[in-house]
Amino acid sequence: MDVVTQAAQRFGNAPAIITDDRRWSFADLDADTARIAAAFEAHGVRQGNIVALVAPNSAALVLALMALMRMGAVAAPVNHRFPSSHIEGVIQRLKPAMTLDATALEAFVADALARMDAPFTAALDTNRPVSIIHTSASSGQPKAAMHSFSNHWYSAMGSATNLPFGPGDCWLLSLPLCHVGGYSMLFKCLFGGGALAIQSPDSSLAESLAIFPVTHLSLVPTQLYRMLRADGGPERLRSLEALLLGGSAVSPALLDEAIRERVPLYLTYGSTEMSTQVTTSPTPVTSARSDSGVVLPWREVAIAPDGEILVKGECLFMGYLDEGGLRTARKAEGWFHTGDMGELSEDGRLTVLGRKDSMFISGGENIHPEEIEKALCSLEGIEEAVVVPALDDEFGARPVAWIKARNNAPDDATITASLKEALGRLKTPVAFHRVQAWQTLPGSPKIDRGWYRKLGNL
Repeated sequence: MDVVTQAAQRFGNAPAIITDDRRWSFADLDADTARIAAAFEAHGVRQGNIVALVAPNSAALVLALMALMRMGAVAAPVNHRFPSSHIEGVIQRLKPAMTLDATALEAFVADALARMDAPFTAALDTNRPVSIIHTSASSGQPKAAMHSFSNHWYSAMGSATNLPFGPGDCWLLSLPLCHVGGYSMLFKCLFGGGALAIQSPDSSLAESLAIFPVTHLSLVPTQLYRMLRADGGPERLRSLEALLLGGSAVSPALLDEAIRERVPLYLTYGSTEMSTQVTTSPTPVTSARSDSGVVLPWREVAIAPDGEILVKGECLFMGYLDEGGLRTARKAEGWFHTGDMGELSEDGRLTVLGRKDSMFISGGENIHPEEIEKALCSLEGIEEAVVVPALDDEFGARPVAWIKARNNAPDDATITASLKEALGRLKTPVAFHRVQAWQTLPGSPKIDRGWYRKLGNL
């Protein structure tokens, strides 16, 4: 028996998915995802095949992901906001048996629900691969992280020991399903029996909280910053049972504001490779603190001699999918090197100090300075560039650039417009500083990034 059928037997007519105009019970979910799974099989998709889904959050996407989960295919939700050339590269590397964009997905699901194909064969092996979620590498090229069913299931189990989510509860799907934080909510729903509310693409977060009976919410700091300033936002956040906050560092000012507003805030640290949460606050945060909570069940955390955070456990992904097949990322004794620096207290609380390399996070998205520097240097008149993060209350951090430019270099407004078109708003620096000579490391020709980082935060 597969996980959706089990959930239907356990939770029956309790709500599983809620949208603006419809509610699916767990029994409905069982019937509809069976039809969609049968349609995938009728189109030649088999167990172990990869299916790429390039679409924003929707009921159709949730149903398709659960249908693929049931039949043992590997779902690869792809960020539809990537530039088209980026999406093409991702698809070429995945070599999927089937690819559906938003329009094709809606039509496929509607057609599947209108008829009943031959019954599909449910997959029962919990160690089988079930998803590919893309994360960014140091070069900015996405890495395809493959997870097993078991990885996601243990992740949901561990989360539930700290934040129970059952019948009568409702979690707003406020994170993209192409990110592990969004995809993990499918397993939270099927494991615990709570409902997922899927907001309309046209609705703001504040509007969705007013429409749906939300009890649980996952946000990145940028979203929390905006909600605290939205009309009625603090009151809606205050009424929640739990607000799970992660994705990037939280500024002390934002944390203090949320505490003053009595938001039931749980801080969390996680990663794509660990199937989302690794640590979480055991109780709502009531005083400003720098740690990200305690290690959840089925996870292990250690600190390497150089201060890097190491993780392993039942939630650790299977490996990265590349041209040579599945490549493990586990090092000695099964540990995965996160690239984050941190400290673990005697009482088991993890404090994340920052990235080991130059990457930083802005508004919940990974930002790689090298990618921005390359784009800057592609503009006529710009010879060299250095990009570093500057602290920002809303986004956590924003990029700031120092450039060595000739007289024919474009002005700041032109540079900004070019980068927004090429990279998007989050990767576009908020300030440009022109330099004649670089500050270098003592005894080395290499640019001292740390010096510019400190300068950017003055």
